[in-house]
Amino acid sequence: MDIKSLCDVPSWEWPRDAGKVILKTLTEKGADQSDRLAAAELAGDLVVMNDQLAGALLAIVRSGDEPEDLRATAAIALGAVLEQADTELVDTNGFEDPEDVPISYSTFRNLQDSLRKLYFDETIAKEVRLRILEASVRAQQDWHPSVIKTAYSSRDEDWMLTAVFSMGYVRGFNDQILEALKSTNPEIHYEAVRAAGNWELDAAWPHVVALVNDPATPKPLLLAAIDAVASIRPREAGPILVDLADSDDEEIAEAADEAMGMARVMSSDPSDEEDEDENDWVN
Repeated sequence: MDIKSLCDVPSWEWPRDAGKVILKTLTEKGADQSDRLAAAELAGDLVVMNDQLAGALLAIVRSGDEPEDLRATAAIALGAVLEQADTELVDTNGFEDPEDVPISYSTFRNLQDSLRKLYFDETIAKEVRLRILEASVRAQQDWHPSVIKTAYSSRDEDWMLTAVFSMGYVRGFNDQILEALKSTNPEIHYEAVRAAGNWELDAAWPHVVALVNDPATPKPLLLAAIDAVASIRPREAGPILVDLADSDDEEIAEAADEAMGMARVMSSDPSDEEDEDENDWVN
């Protein structure tokens, strides 16, 4: 199976040698560039991620000889494993259960340290630095708040977009998130809705409810607003989302149904003898 074939198959159905195919394509500079880009994207999947693939991705990010788009793709591909490793982090000594993390602790720390150094290298292309920040914030470090603040204050929309994305992972930016909800840039607006939901930002409630209730809300933004409604006020989410659970659009219906389920879990009282029935949210 080659890279193009892997792109057409869900990762849970990949053959056992998928990681080797991805690594081989990724590290062959003579390979077709579109194949290497695809390999960089696929390499970020936790199904195949390991120390060797993480090292190959980092080597591409570091290399000034590699195409800018490949370096950027390789950087963002590291985000998922950084986040997963961070959730298993016990302290400075390692992971709670190393077998649950596809990379070693030393590789995790090397990725963090390397991405920090690369981010502060202003000779590196802007697109690559944007993706480095977006990947690295998924395992927060002390240097992130200040650079996010600087990026957002730049008023450069590319940097602002990355900053608002990063605010979804780094606490302390409630005011900026609320401001970004008013942005006329649809991508910034979308990331602000996601960030508001991530931090259960109550002041964003009227805005996200209005998005859910507006038939003109673009689908991607609607899906983000559905999740945000369930996160911000789970006890009030059901009546707002119940009609969307019957949407003719399967993706919207599924998102609303899952959000309602999440809201029930979040709002349930462990002392209650009876679980809240979904029918309680049906008008």
